[in-house]
Amino acid sequence: MIRDYSIYEMTDREQLLFYSLGYLSIGFMVYLFYHSILLSLAGGLLIKPLKPYCENHMASRRMQKLGRQFKDLLYSLSSSVASGRQMAEAIIEACENLQVMYGDEEPIMIELNHMKKSMLENNENDSVLLSDFAARSGNEDIGNFVNVYVTCRSMGGDLVKIITHTSEILTDKMNIEKEIQAITAQKKLEGRLIALMPLAMLLILNVFSPSYIAPLYEGLMGRLIMTGCLIAVVLGVKLMEKISRIEI
Repeated sequence: MIRDYSIYEMTDREQLLFYSLGYLSIGFMVYLFYHSILLSLAGGLLIKPLKPYCENHMASRRMQKLGRQFKDLLYSLSSSVASGRQMAEAIIEACENLQVMYGDEEPIMIELNHMKKSMLENNENDSVLLSDFAARSGNEDIGNFVNVYVTCRSMGGDLVKIITHTSEILTDKMNIEKEIQAITAQKKLEGRLIALMPLAMLLILNVFSPSYIAPLYEGLMGRLIMTGCLIAVVLGVKLMEKISRIEI
């Protein structure tokens, strides 16, 4: 069970892959701009401060994945509650239903198996388990659904109607988010390709016409120009990622 979905800890294999590929990539890019092996070897060490950014990105992807899987859980829970089952029974049934779609290593199945085991073996309350799941997930939609359920259960009301209506609203919101992500995905790809074009052009010139750009690697002015270009590429990538990040 994951304690906090907003925090991602790389495995040893992931760290090895991250540091090796990151060091080589940054070292190659630095050499491409400066033609200095010493700067390239030293520049590769910049991969270490980038680890938190990579972990945040991976945590964000995992949370998005959990959100998509929770959408399938909503379908199962709402249909089970509508047929007269209690939430605890609906969760157990959802665990069996989603087992066909997802493996045990998927986030939603880890949570459902944990809740199922806790309710059957330890007789824990489903509201407590759902609230704990919502708090750890960091997902607004999951939190809203659980808050509605807990409030409805404690204060009374038409549980079936409220849960069904809430599920429909959250499902519509998730569908809109999915459409926005599909639209922005192409723009993100185009932006990353544009960001790689200066590097590709610089590599082509180094291979086919090194004498043409030789002045950029000689003297203080050439170094300053290349440094400015490198900074512009990095800032361009960062700005592109920020612009294409849309949240509802």
